[in-house]
Amino acid sequence: MKVEFVDSQRERHGVQPVLQALADTPAQIAPSTYYAAKTRPSSARSRRDEELTEVIERIHAENYGVYGARKIWHELHRQDIEAARCTVERLMRESGLRGLLRDKSPRTTRPAAETSRPADLVKRDFTAAGPNQLWVADLTYVRTSVGWVYAAFVLDVYSRMIVGWQVSTSLYTDLALDALKMAIWRRENQGADLGGLVHHSDRGVQYRAIRYTQRLAEAGAVASVGSKGDSYDNAMAEAFNSLYKAELVRNKGPWRGLDDLEMATVEYIDWYNNRRLHGELGHVPPAEHEALHAMTHPVSAPLKTS
Repeated sequence: MKVEFVDSQRERHGVQPVLQALADTPAQIAPSTYYAAKTRPSSARSRRDEELTEVIERIHAENYGVYGARKIWHELHRQDIEAARCTVERLMRESGLRGLLRDKSPRTTRPAAETSRPADLVKRDFTAAGPNQLWVADLTYVRTSVGWVYAAFVLDVYSRMIVGWQVSTSLYTDLALDALKMAIWRRENQGADLGGLVHHSDRGVQYRAIRYTQRLAEAGAVASVGSKGDSYDNAMAEAFNSLYKAELVRNKGPWRGLDDLEMATVEYIDWYNNRRLHGELGHVPPAEHEALHAMTHPVSAPLKTS
């Protein structure tokens, strides 16, 4: 530690003045000791630490600077780089790296007037045995230099994949509907049958609008709506909103306007779906989780009869 301190001050003061200033103090270090330390070959451990630190810093930078020691440790193992988790924690502390902490965010959707509404088919059980069995949807908002921008997302509960999204300066039906249309087009284009899919949301007017419910019905999906004013009834969708706000909006802002945020959201969703490690999925990305499911649950083509 004494050698490192001298090194940190030598460009500003020079080595000899620093050594003289430390004389007769608890931090005193003899010139011969300092120069011997500088010429001594680095140990195998220190060389390994330097190499591993470079990899850790690269992984941290490539993943929006949001990964903590746990996710970096898992990513190292995915790259066949062996390292103890305590070593990763130590090197991150020494490099001043840390994961991102999330804050709770307020709700954004406006409850629809009390009319006949779909039942809550989920009842806070956000689990699914495969893709396209349960989707959750919600809205959030972002302050930009020219005003508010709103974002809508549709998430597949099985894989946590964002299957549809949209950003807009207007908080009305088209915002949520465009995200839904993207999700339906994407999944049907992949050959999925959405018949029996449960689409869960809160009671916002955007999700109770006639055009929205008609599009769900056309795809064979069933609407499910949480109870009034209870965020836990749509907890998974709101958890993603919190993640989006922490990892992208606050982490990479401020934002100039809609175009600025839209381009960043494209890049974020691509990273989130294809590269971000999810602890709930065994530390693999959503796309990989769905690919593994497809490999272990092949869909048999129907037999053709003459």
